[in-house]
Amino acid sequence: MTVPASRVRRRPRTPGRLLPLLLATALLLPVAFLVVQGHRLLDADRELAERERLGVEYLRALGPVTEALVDAQTAAVAGRPASRDALDRAVEQAATVDSRIGEELRSTERWAGLRAKLEGLPSRSLTDPEAAFTAYGEVTDLLLALHGKVRETSGLIRDAGSDSYFLQDGVGEEMPEAVVAAGRLVDLAVLTQQRPAAEQARSLAELATLRFAALQPAGDLVDDLQAVVDTSESADIGAGVLTPLDTYQRAIEAMGALSQPTGRTQTVDLTKLASARSQAQNAARQLQPVILDELDRLLQQRIDQLDGDDLLILGAGGVAGLLLVALGASGWLSRRRDTPVGSGTAPGEPTEETEETGPTRWEPPAQPGRLPAGPVPVLQPAGQGPEPDRWRPFDAAR
Repeated sequence: MTVPASRVRRRPRTPGRLLPLLLATALLLPVAFLVVQGHRLLDADRELAERERLGVEYLRALGPVTEALVDAQTAAVAGRPASRDALDRAVEQAATVDSRIGEELRSTERWAGLRAKLEGLPSRSLTDPEAAFTAYGEVTDLLLALHGKVRETSGLIRDAGSDSYFLQDGVGEEMPEAVVAAGRLVDLAVLTQQRPAAEQARSLAELATLRFAALQPAGDLVDDLQAVVDTSESADIGAGVLTPLDTYQRAIEAMGALSQPTGRTQTVDLTKLASARSQAQNAARQLQPVILDELDRLLQQRIDQLDGDDLLILGAGGVAGLLLVALGASGWLSRRRDTPVGSGTAPGEPTEETEETGPTRWEPPAQPGRLPAGPVPVLQPAGQGPEPDRWRPFDAAR
């Protein structure tokens, strides 16, 4: 009986060998797509945070300009000679910042127009206080518009963080508006007492409007900072803000009360009002760097976190790519090696030849105590011819 020997698996065809590589490639493509998309999103968020830091730097330069301009307006309305040194220094510092980052924030054109207005202000006090109040009012409006432009183009106005949003809203909008409105309120109170009696009704109405314009942003600033102090985990923001914030809040409340005319003559105590305004401005001067420093710290912390997340995404994508490449390579190599697999054929099937062996004849297995297979030699009786020497021990044993 003839049976075929163990079959050796035939070498697979080329499509079978390419299947692991195709599967690995099919998985590698979506992984690479997700990694690239995640990297792009994180990079966009990082660029936004860096642009916001530029906005913080620009707002820091505009703070001294705002304070110096309001002081110059008060001096001009009161008819006092005022030095422009503080305003000129603040303008030069802001111009340096604008020349460096103004193009990216798209603020250069607005700053050029504001600077031209600032340089066009008379170096000496105007003889007409009303004209001085109007001229300085136009310049401060341009300055507030520049604050809004910087917040918009830098992305601060759309900041997604809770603390950072309240901080930028307070230091970039509410604080400059409150400082400008407080200066106008004191200056208008001075002008009200200089106007004729026929214009007192109009003056009181304007004074009430400016009082509301000064108290509303100041109250919003207090609310913004109080919300940050209550929710922030940073101990520095609380310690640095609480004391000047309390001083600022008391000064603003005093300004609101002192700016209301009293008595039959409906006059205002200008000395006390100016003192309250000075206290509020000094508190705002202390608050601004603390707020800007905390805002810049939060943005830098966000950038560091985005850098860490980007490294994690790239690392995870690299590990996943290596694993998929290793998986495809191992499948390719394992399919190239021939692994014998035993198999028989059914009766009546032709013997199948393989690459290594031909057909073999079946041999019964050897068992202990059995004579080997094959013809058994015939023993000849004694005396019937010579026997081969190999059978003599056998005969002796018999």
